[in-house]
Amino acid sequence: MSATRRRTDPVNLALAVLGVLVFVFLFLPILVIVVYSFNSGRLLGAWDSFGFDAYTRAWENPVIGNAVRTSLVSGVLASLVATVLGTVGGVALARARSGARWAGLLTALLAVTLITPEVIDGIAILPWLVTLGTDGGLSVVNNGMVRLVIVHTSLALAVVTFIVRARMRGMDEQIEEAAADLYANPWNRFRQVTMPLAWPGIFAGALMAFTLSLDNTIVASFIQVPGYTPWPVYVFGSLKVGLRPEIAAVSTVMLLLTLAALAVVWAVLRRSGDDNAAVASTFTGG
Repeated sequence: MSATRRRTDPVNLALAVLGVLVFVFLFLPILVIVVYSFNSGRLLGAWDSFGFDAYTRAWENPVIGNAVRTSLVSGVLASLVATVLGTVGGVALARARSGARWAGLLTALLAVTLITPEVIDGIAILPWLVTLGTDGGLSVVNNGMVRLVIVHTSLALAVVTFIVRARMRGMDEQIEEAAADLYANPWNRFRQVTMPLAWPGIFAGALMAFTLSLDNTIVASFIQVPGYTPWPVYVFGSLKVGLRPEIAAVSTVMLLLTLAALAVVWAVLRRSGDDNAAVASTFTGG
C-alpha cells in the first residue's frame, strides 16, 4: 500500500453516509410492506407465519377487487384525456408568440392547479359537481367513475401540459420549417415530425397523469360515491379498523406493476431517442 495514500475527505464521507440513510429511510417502509404481505395472520402488524394467504384473501375479496379496478380504470381514462388535452396545450404554448396574453393567462391558470392544496380542490369541486348533477340536470356527473375521471384529469392536466411544452421548446423549429418546404401540409407535419419528436414528453406526461390519479387520496375522498371507491380511499378508510395483510399484498402487486411500467417507459424513451434523431436527420438532410 502506498505511503502517500489519499486521506478520505470527511465531507464526502458524511454526504455518502447521509445519502445512504436517506435511501434507507425512504425504501425501508416499502420493504417492510412487501415482507408483511406474506404474513398469514389476520392483522398486518402481528406476524403469524409465512404464506400466501393474504394474496388469496385479497383476490377473493370483492370489495378490494372493486377498489383496485376503480383506481386502474379511472387512472387509465384520466391519463388518456389529460394526455390529449395536455399535448394540445403544450404544443400551443410552445409555439405561441412571445408576449402572447392568452399564453401567459393559460400558464397562470395551470400553475394555480399545481399550487392549490388538494383539500381546497376537494371542497371547491364537490359542490360544483353536485350542482351540475342535481340542479343542472347532468345526470352523468353523478356517476362515480365520471367524477373520478373529471377530477383526476383536472389535477394532471397541468403536469402533462408543462412536460410537453418543455419537450417542444427543446426542439429545433427549423425541422418543421424544412418539412413545410418539402410541401408537407400542417397535419402531415404534426403527424410525421412534431408527434415523433414530442413523443417522449407525451409518454412521460401520460405516465405522470396515471400515477397522480392512482395515488390521489384527498380529492377522491371528497367526490367518490358508493360503489366507486378508489384504492387509496379504501386504504385510508381501513386505518380506522386496522390494516390487514391483504392491503400489503395488493400494494406489493401494484408496486411490481409500477416497476414494470417504469421499465417499459425506459425502453420506449431509449428507443424514441434513436427514432427522433432519424426524423430530424430526414428533414434537415443530416
